Formats: sequence, structure tokens, C-alpha cells
Amino acid sequence: MGFEDNIRKIDPYIPGEQPKKKVIKLNTNECPYPPSPEVIRALREADWERLRLYPEPACDTLVDALADHYGLRREQVFAGVGSDDVLSMCFLTFFAGDRPILFPEITYSFYDVWAKVYGIPFETIELNEDLTLDPSGFKKPNGGVVIANPNAPTGVAESREVIEGIIEYNKDSVVIVDEAYIDFGGESVLPLIDRYPNLIVTRTMSKSRALAGMRIGYCFGDERLIKYLNDVKYSVNSYTMNMPALIAGAAAIRDTEYFRQTIEKIKKTREWTKERLREMGFTFNDSRTNFIFAKVPKGCNAKEIFEGLRSMGIYVRYFDKPKINDRMRISVGTDDEMNFLIGALKKLTRT
Repeated sequence: MGFEDNIRKIDPYIPGEQPKKKVIKLNTNECPYPPSPEVIRALREADWERLRLYPEPACDTLVDALADHYGLRREQVFAGVGSDDVLSMCFLTFFAGDRPILFPEITYSFYDVWAKVYGIPFETIELNEDLTLDPSGFKKPNGGVVIANPNAPTGVAESREVIEGIIEYNKDSVVIVDEAYIDFGGESVLPLIDRYPNLIVTRTMSKSRALAGMRIGYCFGDERLIKYLNDVKYSVNSYTMNMPALIAGAAAIRDTEYFRQTIEKIKKTREWTKERLREMGFTFNDSRTNFIFAKVPKGCNAKEIFEGLRSMGIYVRYFDKPKINDRMRISVGTDDEMNFLIGALKKLTRT
């Protein structure tokens, strides 16, 4: 027996590539526009002597700003190092039972990784043929439920009624609704947190608020659930978020007008891109996110197009998995970037 027999070995989550050379980067769903000017101003005016001190363990600066913005009590808010950190902490905190947790077969691919890392039994629920959610699959005994809405990588947004039905049925389990993309479309279940003490809603500032580089995530839920999260967090790492991130996040959440303008620009470009893709024979569900999960035209090969785009300096995302290996996930960039993408796709598909 060697020392490696005692090591946990996991097939890791593979993040989107972060190329060092200058490319058109449409592979990781980042915001194509800079953060709010208020974020830059707040960072410039920060007291940098405070960097010698540990940051706020309860993330008060950010938590208070979030509670004020969403009209919640601060005890209903938890913050972490990106929604990945928040979701990971949720898995560790809420899924300690023996029954399997449930999440869709095609969804954010970190879910099964966390389950394996933490030794959580899980079962994936098949999507419908059109990649929409099958609510009946979540109506069985379980140890918890996780649903991304809108879903990634499909871009499909289910109605609040559909998601509430799943929450209602699973009152004896914690239901996590991952709303990383909710700002771009769809109906949030955030208004339901006072009605369902088993509901956690997670969000991120990496997409709509252009702060992927700061790693800012947060979630909302019943005060008891948030307390349990904090208890586990303090047992793992009391100081999760750094001072600049707390300052930047609070400034970003307060600049509502800049946020709205950014969202509208992205949505307008998204709709234009949809039309151009349809004209070339691409098909896809009606994305309510900042990306389009496009099935390539008949006679074309998705992996070959993906590689062809890459050779032209355009990075999109390709998942070599059953049911979705004929598609590419294309983040919505600026108008100029999407124009360039469409031109390249016309050459690669000969349309």
C-alpha cells in the first residue's frame, strides 16, 4: 500500500480556456463591457492601508449592500468567492444525508464534481428531447435538488411556476436554484424565499456586473439556512472574500442604471446574433442568457467548426458529450465581435 491509496482522485471541472494572446473571447460567458465606473471610483478611493488587516469575516460591506438592494434582511444573505464558492459551500452544508441529490443530466458540470469531492450520492435527471426540464423527474425521494435556471449550457429558462412546483414537492429537501444568468431573462424565484424555508437562490457578479475577475458570488435564503452556511464557512475559512472584492461588489450592486444599460446592450446584440445564426441554418432554444447554445446546420460538424473558429482567433465552447456534441456555446460579445464571428461562420459553413 502506498501513500497514493489515501489520496482522493477526482476528474476535475474543466474551466473555459483563458488565452494569453489577443483573441475574440466568446467561450466563458464573461461580460463584454467594463464594470461600472462606480466600481473603479470606489477602488481608487479605498483605504489601501487596510490591506494589512484581515477582511470582514461576515462580508458586511457587501452583504449589507445586497440586502438593501433586494429588500431583504441581512440574515437572509450569504456572500462568497464567486457563485462557485457559494454553491460548493451549499453542497458541503446542505447535502449530508444518505439519499441522492438530483440535478439535470445536462447542466453546469461543476455539480457532479462537487458531489464526488464531498462524497454526496447523486442522480441526474434526463431533460426532455428539446432540452427543457422534466419536472416529474424531481418528484421522488432525494437528499436535495439543484437546478440552474436559466440552465447552462442550454440557455433554457423555465417559468417560475415550473420551478415552484419542484420546490413545493420537495419541502423536506433543500432546493438550490442557481440563477447565474437570471439578469438576462427568465423569472426569478427570489420572491419565494419567505414562502419556502427550504429554498436557496444563488447569484453571481461574473456575468451581468462584469466582475468575473473579482470572484463575487452570493445567495439568498431562510435565516436558518444562511446561519448553517456561515457555520460551515467559518469552520473552513473565516476570511473568504478580500477587501477589494467587498468594495467592488457593493459599488456594483448600487449602480442600477449602469447595470440596466449593460444588460440591454447585451440582450440587443444577442437577439441580432440569433437572427444571423438562424439565417445560416443554426438552430437553438430561445436563450434567456448571455450566450447561445447553437446546433450547427445539417451537414456540418460542430467540433470542426469549433476548431476552425479557434484557428481564426475566435474562442467559443464545445462540449464533446452525448446529446450536445452537435452544438457550440457562444457567449454574446460586443457588436463588432459578433459581426466578426458571423463572418467567420459563413466561411466555415459555406453559407
